[in-house]
Amino acid sequence: MQYFCQWRVEPTKIGGDYSQVTIDVIRMIDNDFHYPLLYKAPGGSGLQIPHKRIGVTMLRRACGVLLLTALSVVMGLAQQPTGYLDVFIVKVKPEKRAEFDLVNKKIAEANRRHQGDTWLAYETAYGEGNTVVFSSARASYLDAEKSYDVFKGALGKAYGEAGAKALYQEFNSTLESSRSELRRRRWDLSYNAPADSAAYFQAVGNARWIRSAIVRARPGHQLELEALLKDINAAAQKSNQPGMRWVSQVVEGGNPLTYYVSRLLTSIGEMDKTPTLREILGDEGYDKFLKTNAEAVAGSEYVIYQILPEISNPPAEVTAVAPDYWNPRPKAAATPKPKAADAAKPAAQ
Repeated sequence: MQYFCQWRVEPTKIGGDYSQVTIDVIRMIDNDFHYPLLYKAPGGSGLQIPHKRIGVTMLRRACGVLLLTALSVVMGLAQQPTGYLDVFIVKVKPEKRAEFDLVNKKIAEANRRHQGDTWLAYETAYGEGNTVVFSSARASYLDAEKSYDVFKGALGKAYGEAGAKALYQEFNSTLESSRSELRRRRWDLSYNAPADSAAYFQAVGNARWIRSAIVRARPGHQLELEALLKDINAAAQKSNQPGMRWVSQVVEGGNPLTYYVSRLLTSIGEMDKTPTLREILGDEGYDKFLKTNAEAVAGSEYVIYQILPEISNPPAEVTAVAPDYWNPRPKAAATPKPKAADAAKPAAQ
C-alpha cells in the first residue's frame, strides 16, 4: 500500500519579492515512513517526524497540520526581502571621474523616467580608491535576466538605439576594469534581519554608509565559519546589541567561499559605539572565536562605502523613506561676484 501527498505553494509577488515552498510527504509503504524529512524550505530548514509505524489516518492528519504550517511559512517568506544581490563593481580611471559621474546621472535619470531597473550606487571611502559598486536586489536568476532587459529598454526609450549604444561606449571609456557578482542572501546568518519588506526598505532608505567585512573561508571549513557567525549573532542578541549585520555569499562571478557581512549605517559615527567581539562574546567565547577563526578563515578585509544618491535609482519604497536624499536637486550655478573695480563705480543714474 502506498500513500503520497504533495503541495506546491507559489505565492504571488508581494512588495517586489517572490517565494516558493514545496512540501512533500514521502510515500508510506506498508504504513511505514521510509524518510523522516517531511518539509524542506529554502535555506535547508526542515520539520521532522520520527521514524515509526503510523496509520493512514494519522498520516492524513499530519498532512493537514503540515499544510497549515506551510501556509504560515509561505506568508512569512512572501514578506521577506529578495534572495540575491546582483553586484557590478567598477574601477574608474581617476582622470575620467567627472565623465563617469555625468554619464551615470544620465543612465539613472533614464531608468527613473521610463520605469527601468533599480539599484544603489556606492563608492569606497576606506578601501581601494576609485571603486564604485552598483547593487540591485533580485528575487532569482531569472529576475536578474529580466531586469537587464528592462534596463536596456529604459535607455532605448530615452536615447534611441544609437544613443544608448553611444552611452554604453562613453561609460566603458571611463573604466579601468569591471566585474560582476551574484550573491545569495544569507538571512540565516544575519543579525537583526528585516522582518518584512517594509522593514527592509526602511533600513535601506535611511542608510548613508555601508561597512562590509569580506570574509573568505578555507576550503572545507564553510560550516565552521557559518557556525561562528551564528554564535556571534546569538551572543549579540543575548546582550541586546543594536544595529544589524546582513550576510550574503558569492554564488557567481567570484569565490563561493566569500561572505560579505555588511552593516547599513545612518552615520559613520555609529562605528564609535560598536562593542568589540570580546565584549560581545566574553572571554571564553572570544577564545573560541580566535581558535575557529584561525582554522576556518583564509582571510578577511574591511571596507567602508559611502552611498551615492546622485547615480542611484532605488526602488520607490526606498526613495519614499527620504525623498530629499534619494532625489537630490542639481546644485544651482553660483552667481559670479562683480569685480572690485566694477563694484566701486557708481550706479548709472
